[in-house]
Amino acid sequence: MDIDLSGKTILVTGASDGIGKGIANFLMQMGGTVAVHYNRNKTSAKDLISKYPETGSKVFKADLSEREEVLSLFKEVRKAFGKIDVVILNAGVFLPHSTKKTTEDWFSVWRKTMAINLDAVGLLTKLGIEHFLEQGEGRFIYIASRAVFRGETEEYLGYAASKGGIVSLARSVARSFGKQNIKSFIVSPGFTRTQMAESFIKKYGEENVLNEIALNELTKPEDLAPLIALMCSGAMDHATGATIDMNAGSHIR
Repeated sequence: MDIDLSGKTILVTGASDGIGKGIANFLMQMGGTVAVHYNRNKTSAKDLISKYPETGSKVFKADLSEREEVLSLFKEVRKAFGKIDVVILNAGVFLPHSTKKTTEDWFSVWRKTMAINLDAVGLLTKLGIEHFLEQGEGRFIYIASRAVFRGETEEYLGYAASKGGIVSLARSVARSFGKQNIKSFIVSPGFTRTQMAESFIKKYGEENVLNEIALNELTKPEDLAPLIALMCSGAMDHATGATIDMNAGSHIR
């Protein structure tokens, strides 16, 4: 597949591992200049951009649970590249907090989940809107979850709620700013084989996970990347506001 992303600068949050890494890798293959955000795994982020030196991609560190670091991330990416054409809001945590925990412990995980999965996304959306209005166009791509539409288990109430907020935010951005040439898309994966998912597989077993999908193998980050590249390219602009399900048939709407 050949999707020309040359000349486009794309910020991908959570791009050193998992879904974000698969996305960023493909975007650079297609010629995009990627701002690879990471929090802890600097080695992985640096190794990723080293494969595509011709794109001029760079790495940026930020703890998305900290407001000031979110603000600095956007500022530093703008400073480095002069512009941002697409913001891909991928970074997130999948933290269990069973209702059997104490209220204090349960709410602590809830707040951390919201800080990273929703508060940081909201702040980057606000900053992105301001920038896109200034430059005359821009695109957001929000990585949501099938949990929004089918619900989650009781251990992941915070995760499901945070992803539901993202979907509503993304749709509202699409409706509110389309006339200003700002587009907004939602990609809703199911269970995807990443490091974050390995603990779940270890606990419940891969066979149990496979039994709930329609295909013979789990979705990989690379399976999502071509769709997201199309969104970045502008070829899907008339799907603004839409949610695209990529969940191996585990939840069909």
